[in-house]
Amino acid sequence: SNALFKVPAAVNEPVRAYKPGTDDHTNLIAKYREMYNQAPIEVPLYIGDKRVSTSTKNAMTPPHDHAKVLGHYSVGDASNVEAAIDAAMNAREAWANLPWEQRASIFLRAADLLAGPYRDKMNASTMLAQSKNVFQAEIDAACELIDFFKFNVQYMTQIYKEQPDSLPGMWNR
Repeated sequence: SNALFKVPAAVNEPVRAYKPGTDDHTNLIAKYREMYNQAPIEVPLYIGDKRVSTSTKNAMTPPHDHAKVLGHYSVGDASNVEAAIDAAMNAREAWANLPWEQRASIFLRAADLLAGPYRDKMNASTMLAQSKNVFQAEIDAACELIDFFKFNVQYMTQIYKEQPDSLPGMWNR
């Protein structure tokens, strides 16, 4: 479309306090318990648009509870690595040719989803998989990734705005 788009200004994601008895604390602990107590999950490889499950699998256990199996992940081999590289190279042109504002909207949507309905799942997953406490998970997983998405959209916009001056008879674009 014919417009000069202005992206929302990036600001650091506020860190939630998770005080006992608050909805934030109650909801996060409930999600943690749900994920801890669920049946073990299977984690495949994702290569391009394909879900790949291999015959070799390894157990996923929390560092603080090695007896608890959260699930099993597929172990890739050299052929899976080659397929992933090929898929990435095939996707590169379509992504690079996508208008910048559409690429930005994908990152901003991911930030909104993580800041909203997926925040508890991200933090509970981080607590389980890395033995982080509530505050470490909030800062290291949710807030950092939300900030990454938002600030990189802002940086991309700045880079596109800051172009070299044009000499007479030419236009750098």
